[in-house]
Amino acid sequence: MKKYITLLLICISIFAFAQKRDITVDEIFKNFKFYQRGIDELRSTSDGNHYTDIETYDRKQAIVSFDYATGKTTDTLFTTKDITNAGLKAFRIESYTLSPGEKNILLSTASEHIYRHSSIAIYYVWNREKKTLTKLTDDNNKVMYASLSPDGNKAAYIYKGDLYTKNLTDGKTTRLTNDGSTDIFNGVSDWVYEEEFALTQAYFWSPDNKAIAFYRFDDARVPTFSMSEYKDSLYPPVNSFKYPKVGEPNATITINIYNLQDGKSVVVNPPKHYEYVPRIKWTQSSSLLSVQYMNRHQDTLVLALADVQTGKTTPILTQGETAFIDINDALTFINNNTEFIWMSDVDGFRHLYHYSIKGKLINQITKGNWEIGDFKGINEKTRTLYYIASGTSPINSEVYSIGLDGKNKKKLSTQVGSNGADFSANYGYYISSVSNLEEPGFITLNNSEGKQIRVLEDNQDLKDTLKKYDLGKKSFFTFTTSQGTNLNGWKILPPDFDSTKKYPVLMYVYGGPGANQVVNHYDGTNGMWDQLMAEKGYIMVCIDNRGTGGRGAAFKKCTYLNLGKLETEDQIEGAKYFGSLSYVDKSRIGIWGWSYGGYMAAMCITKGADYFKAATSVAPVTDWRYYDNIYTERYMRTATENPKGYEESSPIHYANELKGNYLLMQGTSDDNVHFQNSIEWIKALQKADKQFSLMIYPDKNHSILGGNIHAYLFTKLTNFWLQNL
Repeated sequence: MKKYITLLLICISIFAFAQKRDITVDEIFKNFKFYQRGIDELRSTSDGNHYTDIETYDRKQAIVSFDYATGKTTDTLFTTKDITNAGLKAFRIESYTLSPGEKNILLSTASEHIYRHSSIAIYYVWNREKKTLTKLTDDNNKVMYASLSPDGNKAAYIYKGDLYTKNLTDGKTTRLTNDGSTDIFNGVSDWVYEEEFALTQAYFWSPDNKAIAFYRFDDARVPTFSMSEYKDSLYPPVNSFKYPKVGEPNATITINIYNLQDGKSVVVNPPKHYEYVPRIKWTQSSSLLSVQYMNRHQDTLVLALADVQTGKTTPILTQGETAFIDINDALTFINNNTEFIWMSDVDGFRHLYHYSIKGKLINQITKGNWEIGDFKGINEKTRTLYYIASGTSPINSEVYSIGLDGKNKKKLSTQVGSNGADFSANYGYYISSVSNLEEPGFITLNNSEGKQIRVLEDNQDLKDTLKKYDLGKKSFFTFTTSQGTNLNGWKILPPDFDSTKKYPVLMYVYGGPGANQVVNHYDGTNGMWDQLMAEKGYIMVCIDNRGTGGRGAAFKKCTYLNLGKLETEDQIEGAKYFGSLSYVDKSRIGIWGWSYGGYMAAMCITKGADYFKAATSVAPVTDWRYYDNIYTERYMRTATENPKGYEESSPIHYANELKGNYLLMQGTSDDNVHFQNSIEWIKALQKADKQFSLMIYPDKNHSILGGNIHAYLFTKLTNFWLQNL
C-alpha cells in the first residue's frame, strides 16, 4: 500500500510540475508581465570611450558613467541627492542631454504629451563644475524641446510658439521671436509635420554656436478641427487644432536663420515654390545650411544649400519619382564639407550614395536587391559607414559596415533576427540589440568589428517566465497568390495542435505603405495576446501584403493611387490559402487591425465578405478624404485629381456588402484618425441596414491608452472573437 501511495504522490507531483499556466489579458496589459527590459537612456560621452545611463537604487536615481571597454563605473555625473542639496523639491529624471565634455547636463521632468510625439516638460541644468542645479525658466511654466548648444554654454527652448535661448554662464534669457500664437509656431512643427514628417523640434544650432536655423509655421490658412472632451463638466470643453485634410491648404513655411551675436534674422529664399520643407540640416560649415524641398505630390525632392548671410539657395541635387519619395535622415556632410552621403531608392532599392558638395555622383556605396533600413553614421577617420539592412530577407535585419568606396562590406551582427545598433561618438563601440520570435531582447556591448565584449541585458527573468506557459509554435511561411505574387507571413498554431482537427483562423493586418508586420522579433504585448488566442484554439496569422516594405520600390509603390485595392486582394488571397488547408475550417476565418489595419479589416469584411466570417476595426480610416493631406496625397494625390481612386478605396461605398459579424472600436479624442471616420461609417452601415457592434472610448486618442483602458479593450476584443469565430 505504501508503494502505491508513494507512486501516486510522485505522479501528482510530476503532473503539477508539468502543468502550464494560462495567459491572461491582465498579465499582458495591466501587469506588463511579458515586457522585455531595454536600455532607454544610454548616451555616449563626447570622447566616445564612455557611456552613461540612469541607474536606480533605493528609490534614488543617478546618471552614471561606464567605460565601454571594461564596463567599470568611472564617474557619477548627477544624483537625485543633488536636487535636495540644491534646496529644490525632489523630482524624477525622465530624460537627459550631455554637453560636450559633460560640463552641463540638461534634465527633464514632469513631461506632458500634446500629441502623439510632442510634449512639454520642466527642464533643469546641472553644472558639474559649480555643483549648481538651475531651472531653465524662471517660473513653473513647462516648455518644449529644450536643447544645449554644441559647446554646452547655452540652451534653447520653445514657449507658446516662440523660440528662446538662455546663456548658462550669466543666466541671461533672450527671446528670439515674438509672434507665437495659435496660428504661428516658431521652432516647433505643427500637427501634420509632426505626424507625417516626424519633425518635432524644428530648430537647429549651427556648429559654431553662433546661429540657430528654425522653421516658422503660419497655420492661418489651415482649417481647424475640433473635438469635444467629455470630462467632468456640465458643458464639455472643445479641443481645437489645425489639421489640413486632403486638398486643404497647408501652413506657410519659412526657414529663418537667427544670428545670436547681432540679433538679426535672415529668411532663406527657396529656389522656387515648393509645398513642403521636410528637412533642414547644417552642413559641416556654419556658413551653409542644407534645405530639402518637396512639391505637393511628393514625387520631386530638391536638396539646396542656403547662404547664411544672404539666405540665397543653390540647388545641388534633384530627385524625381513616378510615384512618391520617402523622407529619411541619412544626409551626412563629410570631408570638410566637400562631400555628402545620401540615401534613396532610385535604383529600385533603398541604398546609400556618395556625392560631391556640388551634387555630382562619386559612387553608389551599397547595391543589391535588398534595402537599408537605417543609416547609423560614418567614421570619417577610417572612411567606414555603418547601417542596418534587411540584407538576407525582409523578415530579418542585420548590422553592417562598408567602406565609403563601396568595398569591404561586412556583416557585424551574428544572430538571426531583428538587430539594432547604437554607436559611440567615435564609432569605436556599439550597443547591440537583437530579438527574434523565440528570444526576447539580448543587449550586448560590441566593438566596431562586431566582436561581443560583454552582455548588458539578457532578459533571463523574462525567458524563465515564458517557460511557465505552453506557448504555440510561431513560424514564418510564404505562399503564392493566384496573381503570382509571393507573400510573407507568420502563423501561430495552438499549443495542442492536431493536424486531423479543423481550426478557426484569426488574421491580424496592418498593411499600410512601407510598414511590415512579418518581422523576426519578440513582441511582448500584441504578440502575447496572439499566444493567448492560440491557447484558446485559434490559428493566428499575419500576412504582409503588397505595398509593405523591405522588398524594393516596385513592391512598395504598386498601390500608388489605389490604396486598399491590392492590399485587400492579398488579404483575401491569404484567407483563401488558409481555407484550402486540411486543418482549417474555412467558414471560420476572421480579421482585425488597428488604424490602417482597422481600415483593411473594414475593406475585407465588405469586399471580402465571402471569405471572412467576422472582423474588428480599431480606429479605422473609412474615407481618405477625412485624413491628413501629407500622408494621403503622397499615395493618392487629391480627391479632385483621383476621384475614382478615392471612391474605390472607401469601405463606406461597400457597406451594403457586409455579411459577417463586425466590431468597431475608437476613442473620441483621436487627433490622428478622427472619430468623424467612425461616425460616417456608422451612418453608412445603418443606412445599409447592417447590424454591428460598437465600443467607444471617451477622451482616448489613437493609441487608446491610460489606466486600465488597454486591458479593457483587449478583453472586449477577446470576448468578441470567442463569441463570433
